Amino acid sequence: MHANRSHDTPAVKQADLETLVAEVLSEARKLGASQAEAGVSSDSGLTLTVRLGEVETLEYQRDRGLGITVYFGQRKGSASTADLTPAAVKETVRAAVSIARYTAEDECAGLADAVLMAKYFPDLDLNHPWTLSPEVAIEIARTCEDAARAFDQRIENSEGATISSHQGLRVYGNSHGFVGGYASSAHSLTCAVIGRQDGGMQRDYWYTTARDALDMDTPESVGRQAAQRTVARLGARKLATRESPVLFTPEVARGFIGHFLGAMRGGAQYRQSSFLLGAAGEKIFPNFVQISERPHLRKALASAAFDNEGVATRDDEIVDQGVATTYLLDSYAARKLKLKSTGHAGGVRNLIVKPGEYDHASLLQHMRTGLMVTELMGQGVNAVTGDYSRGAAGFWVENGEIAYPVEEITIAGNLREMYSNIIAIGNDVDVRAGIRTGSILVSKMTIAGE
Repeated sequence: MHANRSHDTPAVKQADLETLVAEVLSEARKLGASQAEAGVSSDSGLTLTVRLGEVETLEYQRDRGLGITVYFGQRKGSASTADLTPAAVKETVRAAVSIARYTAEDECAGLADAVLMAKYFPDLDLNHPWTLSPEVAIEIARTCEDAARAFDQRIENSEGATISSHQGLRVYGNSHGFVGGYASSAHSLTCAVIGRQDGGMQRDYWYTTARDALDMDTPESVGRQAAQRTVARLGARKLATRESPVLFTPEVARGFIGHFLGAMRGGAQYRQSSFLLGAAGEKIFPNFVQISERPHLRKALASAAFDNEGVATRDDEIVDQGVATTYLLDSYAARKLKLKSTGHAGGVRNLIVKPGEYDHASLLQHMRTGLMVTELMGQGVNAVTGDYSRGAAGFWVENGEIAYPVEEITIAGNLREMYSNIIAIGNDVDVRAGIRTGSILVSKMTIAGE
């Protein structure tokens, strides 16, 4: 990806937002709040879509906002505004205070414990502004789509190529005296095309994303990959109902791991709405499964020195030799469960599923015969029971080789059993999100087809 790099100081400076947060907290104290917290953000960006060689949309975004939460003992009130003028800010604080006077007391309400606040702010190298003019954006998107459309004569239509570049600045502070903030950037390029063969049509896509535009894949490679994936799906068949091994490719394996994280979140635990209720300390996966959190990786898409409540983030082993070691708690859930916050207000940050020895081709050989899933559809996951049933598409594999594409099938099982039935994890790791994992091979699932 060719890019002009810019490290110009943003129009809004972090010091200005820190001053605003301090003023908001001071105003909350004047109005009698026993505790308060505030977050302010400023974001800007450009998004452009080219379809069939023509510019379809061009959008500039410039947003800013302030959120304030006040506590009067165990009573809580929150308000927000996009107007950062002094009068509007004061009115927003007054609104939060007014709301707090009418809410019921909640013994678990309040800021995260002061002792947990972050004191160390490493440079995580998250901000790489991109001076992206509309002309250059059009050129990049058009190059990407052209590469996809020229890949194969069966590519007959396009949903377009979309390029996006955003930069933001966020500051959070609370009445413990904590204040922290950071600038960040995120850039992406996506392409989706449609192919036709023998009256049948298929669609697929590909994308690249990074903090730094120089770390993105080239427009040509993104377009070719989108087209290659689309062409590979042409001629898809249905399958007869059966049981077989299932291989989740990295982009869908991420969601498979995400269901585990959702079940271990504090909200699911204290509401008793989790299929892994009380599972901390239990063996959920085979011994070889190791899931680590590394929130301080430089340039990574989910890095942060502190969570949404100012609690310090830290390296941790979420799953150690197959054992779920911890719940994922913000301060409220922690108090509900009579535990301490684990620094997960706002979610996990850079979860890494330890890769195994197999590359993608070796995983197919290891599976021998079964289903490789490349796309999942629907929301058929019961968070309380773990029952799992989702529409799927992908490829049938025989003798370790892809035999043909498949569609209009459903894969089903129970997540707890599926996790214990993992037999291999690939080293084909996808780093394009906050969960980094390779392909995951499950020994047996039900496939419902014809």
